[in-house]
Amino acid sequence: MEQNNYKGWLYLLPAIAFLGVFMVYPLVDVFVYSFEEGYNSASQTFFGTGLYNYAYVLHDPYFLQAVKNTLILVAITVPVSTGLALLISVGLSSIQKLKDLFQTVYFLPYVTNTLAVGLVFMILFKKTPYTDGLVNLIIGLFGGNSIDFIDGPYWAKMFVLCFYTVWVVMPFKILILTSALASVNQDYYNAARVDGTSKLRIFGRITLPMISPMIFYLVITGFIGAFKAYSDAVAIFGTNLNAAEMNTIVGYVYDMLYGDSGGYPSYASAAAIILFAIVLTITCINLMISKRSVHY
Repeated sequence: MEQNNYKGWLYLLPAIAFLGVFMVYPLVDVFVYSFEEGYNSASQTFFGTGLYNYAYVLHDPYFLQAVKNTLILVAITVPVSTGLALLISVGLSSIQKLKDLFQTVYFLPYVTNTLAVGLVFMILFKKTPYTDGLVNLIIGLFGGNSIDFIDGPYWAKMFVLCFYTVWVVMPFKILILTSALASVNQDYYNAARVDGTSKLRIFGRITLPMISPMIFYLVITGFIGAFKAYSDAVAIFGTNLNAAEMNTIVGYVYDMLYGDSGGYPSYASAAAIILFAIVLTITCINLMISKRSVHY
């Protein structure tokens, strides 16, 4: 038995070393930097330790704006994308002819370059001296007024960002849920039909409980992915996200390191630790909820 344990740890050693070097050590390093006031990356010096970095970040209007944008993005895109993906997956599972074709079509946005999709969205929504964009053209056909979705009001820009995020993440969720639905034992459905159970009740009492682990997985990864959003906003609004009021927490961290306000690794580290704490809290809450709602 001890020999087998020794071999098991030996097999795990490369993975443990990789995680330690590229995940654990950077996290500890960032945590230390977040308490070092006035840290200079060139000279590797700082003039004090304390909570000043956290106080500065939590009072920085750019960071508060980034937190607001990120929370709105998370609150809208995660439930909407998961719900739509579940609806589409159920529809795909009931289609027999051309099922593989539709699955491929729905999966194409996932393998398309993020910036390329963002460029298409910008063309659809952006107003130019020559055109108001395809979306505004459609709005005009119904008698509405044109809206500047890219440089206009805050709610319009947030709508485009949420729409874009849902469009990008939904294909992966459709793939996962379609596979989960295909793995449900058909005997449960046959028994329910013999008893005369309605389709809605079958979906609520059989389908949802059976695929609940996959739904929970998508919700958890969706929350984490939405909190890490940055390239989505850059693809639509450009690199100066603070001017557009569309920055995210990850974007704020990047700006503090390399952007126009760059050169402040201590502030970036404090913001990163705050993001880590938020994601960890949300994940723990989801884990507690899953104990009652997820059926393994």
